[in-house]
Amino acid sequence: MNDGAWNTPVSPGDDSRWAAAPNGSAARPHDGAALVAAALRARREQLAQRWADATPFRAVYVAGRDAAVGAAHRLVDALAEVAGSGRCADPSAPGFERVRPQLAEMVAERGAAGAATVQLGAEIAELRHALLPLVRDHVSQEGGDAEDAVVAAMELVGTLRLVAMETVLDRDAGIIARQRQEILDIATPVLRVWDGVLAVPLIGTLDSARSQVMTESLLEGIVEQRAEVAILDITGVPMVDTVVAQHLMRTATAVRLMGATCVLSGIRPQIAQTIAALGIDLGGIRTRATLADALAWALRHIGEPAGG
Repeated sequence: MNDGAWNTPVSPGDDSRWAAAPNGSAARPHDGAALVAAALRARREQLAQRWADATPFRAVYVAGRDAAVGAAHRLVDALAEVAGSGRCADPSAPGFERVRPQLAEMVAERGAAGAATVQLGAEIAELRHALLPLVRDHVSQEGGDAEDAVVAAMELVGTLRLVAMETVLDRDAGIIARQRQEILDIATPVLRVWDGVLAVPLIGTLDSARSQVMTESLLEGIVEQRAEVAILDITGVPMVDTVVAQHLMRTATAVRLMGATCVLSGIRPQIAQTIAALGIDLGGIRTRATLADALAWALRHIGEPAGG
């Protein structure tokens, strides 16, 4: 048997994994899967001890071997449940769901240690080296078809590897989402420039996601600071088109609904020409050429001396 065939894709809906019951009334798991389940339960301790020395466990559970063995026990039990259900090729099988948190922990630890995704997959796949001989030996002793059992065991490890890779992707997607949110928060800071006056210096393109973050942060700031004036400074925005203007108008409307006044600063000559050419109506938003001009107006509006 060529162990390299362990990752041969098998469709979750492949009927070859099921056989009709003698009375034709129901279906039962493929014999190979059932044999694997029996072998996992019978050789549970032996397999857990061997897996505890494998890289995915040894490198993660560094506090002590007992922790590695305990984690290996949980994985053996979960795989026995999957095999017993005959769903060796189904990543959504309940047994796999039970160990997803454990796989997530292992993936996080290995990733923090610098292990690449390909390496993580290879480490999970190497668990078959301890599993297959035990399955073959147990099934042979019990008089079953060892080859069918080995094929099912390889399928089981292949699906475990797939579940581990899905865990990696979920982790990466979560990291990317958090980093994107952090970038948005950094890119749209709400600054308290005076008592009752807030400013949001915008740099770069103002898209829908960033506009939403800006509006939410600004409204929260108005409530917390009891601000009367909110300045949106677009000096660092390279281009103002209809979409950007709509974002600014929605933010200004939200600011007015909170009882504050919105001032748009940073209106450079080319920006003014573009706005005029596009026929964009900024009515309802006070505009100033520079942030300094906007701040001076804000101070006068709240009754503070401009030079104070």
